[in-house]
Amino acid sequence: MAVVEAEVVGGVGHIVLNRPEALNSLNSAMIDGIRAALDAWRDDDAVASVLVTSSSPRAFCAGGDIKAVRQAVVEGDRAAGPRYFAAEYDLDEIIAHYPKSYISVIDAAAFGGGLGISIHGSVRIVTENAVLAMPETAIGFVPDVGSSYFLSRLPGHIGRYLALTGTRITGSDALALGLATHFCPSDAVGALESEILGGTDIEDVLSRYTILPATELSFDAEAVAAVFDRKSLVDIIDALQCDTPWSRVTKTQLATLSPTSLMATDALIAHGARSTLRECLDRELRVATWVIDQPDFAEGVRAVLVDKDRAPQWKPLVLEMVRPEAFQQLL
Repeated sequence: MAVVEAEVVGGVGHIVLNRPEALNSLNSAMIDGIRAALDAWRDDDAVASVLVTSSSPRAFCAGGDIKAVRQAVVEGDRAAGPRYFAAEYDLDEIIAHYPKSYISVIDAAAFGGGLGISIHGSVRIVTENAVLAMPETAIGFVPDVGSSYFLSRLPGHIGRYLALTGTRITGSDALALGLATHFCPSDAVGALESEILGGTDIEDVLSRYTILPATELSFDAEAVAAVFDRKSLVDIIDALQCDTPWSRVTKTQLATLSPTSLMATDALIAHGARSTLRECLDRELRVATWVIDQPDFAEGVRAVLVDKDRAPQWKPLVLEMVRPEAFQQLL
């Protein structure tokens, strides 16, 4: 069974992510399959738009195939990770500049690489079941797939907050922040997709099936703005006084994450705010190539995705011991 199913239906190129046993985590075959379909349809006049959906009720795409990257690192294959990331990031740029409507439907989890193949598209539909996050700092990695571009442009330092903590947001959050363009109730998704694949004008379909949900964010945006505008990570942590549920949770979150990843992530977000998407992707590739050779990557993936004991032993253990000059030249 193909991990990516691609066919033209009703003048629409339909891509189905079909690796449900791995929550559609993007492996190289999936990246190649999506790119091959997009390349074939780019100049095909019979294809007016592209629709990307998932065969899994649990995930749109749970991220990149990080376990495979870790295995290559453990086995001493230093080329596999950078090769994988370069292909993934090139796909993200292709999606961002695709000349036809690129429509993704997120009705479940979309993490990491799942945002790369959706957020860069022109139409991003979410539902009340959607859960979005960039959780890389929990595994000793860094937010990538162009997230230093789209997160750094969110208001009120929200992107910095999401990148550092890996906090999960809802579909309505994503719509309010501009990460999604439309909200469709989950029970209407099947009809929406059927009409798109039936050749109905996309704007007509969107006008009839999408709604405006409540705009209140699921987190305290004012608290985020007040804390995450601090100059350094240490200043941010010091500003979390643990006097509210949000500040206690956030301080606890940051204390469990890789100090090296946090430091590198903060630098990526800061530089991303004044860079093009291509510059962000190139910078992320340089930092990703560096960070997977650091001890925290193999250890973090082991703790979260392999052994799942959720007890990583970070090296170094605290922010003050991280040497930022080790990655500064990569920025």
